[in-house]
Amino acid sequence: MNKKMIVFGMTAGVMMTMIEMIYEGVAAGGTGFWSAPIFISATIFRDLQTLAIPVSFMLVPVIVGLLGHMMNSVILGMVHWKLFGNIQNSLLRVMTGMLLGAGVFVVMWFVILPFIDPIMLKLNGTVFLISHLVWGGMLGTTKNKPE
Repeated sequence: MNKKMIVFGMTAGVMMTMIEMIYEGVAAGGTGFWSAPIFISATIFRDLQTLAIPVSFMLVPVIVGLLGHMMNSVILGMVHWKLFGNIQNSLLRVMTGMLLGAGVFVVMWFVILPFIDPIMLKLNGTVFLISHLVWGGMLGTTKNKPE
C-alpha cells in the first residue's frame, strides 16, 4: 500500500465530507450538519433510515459513518492511483479523478443508495455530485513516482 495515496484518499474524503456537512448544515432545507456521516452509518444501523430532518448529532453513527466514508475514499483512491497515477499531465490526471468521482456519484445515487441506504437520497443531489467531483479532482493531484 502506498502511504502517499492513503493520505490523499483520506484528505479527499475529508474535503468531500466537509462540503456535504457544511452545505447540509447551513442551507435552507438542509438535512443538518451531521446528516451525511449519520446517513452513511444507516447502512448498518437500519433504524436510522427513518430519522427526522434536520438530523441531530449522534456520536456512534457519526464515527461509524466517517470511518466507512474514509475507508471507501482510500480504497477508491488507490484504484484511481493504480489506473491513472502514471499519467504525467497533471490536468489530465485531475480530469480522470473527476471522471471517477462522477462515475462513483452516478453508481451510488442511482444504483446503490436507493436499495441499501435510501435516506442518503435526502442529501442535496447537486451538492453530492459537486463533492464527488472535488473528491476525484483532489485524488488527481497526486501521481506515481517513476520506478
